[in-house]
Amino acid sequence: MTKAFLTLLVIGTLSQLALAQSFDKAKLDSYFDALEKNNKFMGSVAVSKNGETIYSKSVGFSDIENNIKATENSKYRIGSISKSFTAVLILKAVEEKKIDLNQTIDKWFPTINNAKKITVEHLLNHRSGIHNFTDDKDYLSWHTNPKTEEEMIEIITKAGSDFDPDSKAAYSNSNYVLLSYILERTFGKSYADLLQQYIVKPIGLTNTYVFSKINTEKNECKSYAYTGSWEIKSETDASVPLGAGAIISTPNDLTKFADALFDGKLLKTESLEKMKTIKEGYGLGLFRIPFYQSIGYGHTGGIDGFSSVYSHFAGDKISYALTSNATNYNNNDISIAVLSAVYGKPYDIPVFSAYEATPEDLDKYVGVYASAHIPLKITITKDGNALIAQATGQPAFPLEATEKDKFKFDRAGARFEFNPTEKTMILFQGGGQIKFTKE
Repeated sequence: MTKAFLTLLVIGTLSQLALAQSFDKAKLDSYFDALEKNNKFMGSVAVSKNGETIYSKSVGFSDIENNIKATENSKYRIGSISKSFTAVLILKAVEEKKIDLNQTIDKWFPTINNAKKITVEHLLNHRSGIHNFTDDKDYLSWHTNPKTEEEMIEIITKAGSDFDPDSKAAYSNSNYVLLSYILERTFGKSYADLLQQYIVKPIGLTNTYVFSKINTEKNECKSYAYTGSWEIKSETDASVPLGAGAIISTPNDLTKFADALFDGKLLKTESLEKMKTIKEGYGLGLFRIPFYQSIGYGHTGGIDGFSSVYSHFAGDKISYALTSNATNYNNNDISIAVLSAVYGKPYDIPVFSAYEATPEDLDKYVGVYASAHIPLKITITKDGNALIAQATGQPAFPLEATEKDKFKFDRAGARFEFNPTEKTMILFQGGGQIKFTKE
């Protein structure tokens, strides 16, 4: 449900992209083996061409505590990828003339601010102005508890509006929670049943449904965060995100969904074109995801310790999906590696340093660092042999030592260079650098 994984597959180049007729699957296997061996990634990927799977790989565990290895049938919570499914369901309702994209939402939600100005389409392309409830500081204090429709509407109503409807776009999970309720009221069925009726059964998905409490006996994965070791994450209750992020699936099912959607098996051509119309970064349940000269459409997802992405490249009849239940790496780099293999582009198998910093070495880095250039502060703490960083208002994350005074956090593509004598720290990220000074 988070928007943290919107670093899409953008690579600048002037060369023409040609799809590889065959590719080195053994090298790609070695790439994932390197990630697994170094505690960088647990999850699964799949690639299809012309509707047929040409590569799949699963690494790590679906359940660390019980030593259950991940397989191609392991199911992962896909977070905001659920929004693509919800958008399809809304457009099916439009095709059946049960809903009009231009109708305002006051019919369903009269208490919401600007309800008489917000349309169904505004919800779909994040132009409603409705505040995103997952941004609130108290969200993580209640997200594991079941919520009724009335309770969620009250939460969304109280949060208010961030801007006038259709004046700009801003990602908000609240939009798709409300779309879920519109679907349920329109059809008189649960969102879970509508998902099965209109998408899962017609195209033959076998591992896709609205999740409940994680059940490892059904091949459902637990999720983890890395803080020097893998620690289990809490479980968001499905009633909270619903159509914004409550679906569980597999990469094989996601590529099958993408193939069906873009082959016209779920929606009429005009409905699909509506989904693909991008305005200020957002389509209807879709983002544009370019890879060299190929333009893909798909979505990303993040919920608890799960992260995911899928994309379809119509010109090449390629669909790609990644699902993860534990990552200590930049998943965008993983996606780029997989697509590079498929498209015959160069990529490297990562090499991870074996530099060991002792607990005594880490003591000199501990402290609170501030910068004159940005308002947030970064607190550095120590947990045994691990150095932990936490920026203001953000989750803590472990730093990996690469050499003396130098650390990195692969998942965010960030590097940290300390100068204990001068009591400074430089953050390198996204091609820029920011100097911090210890308080």
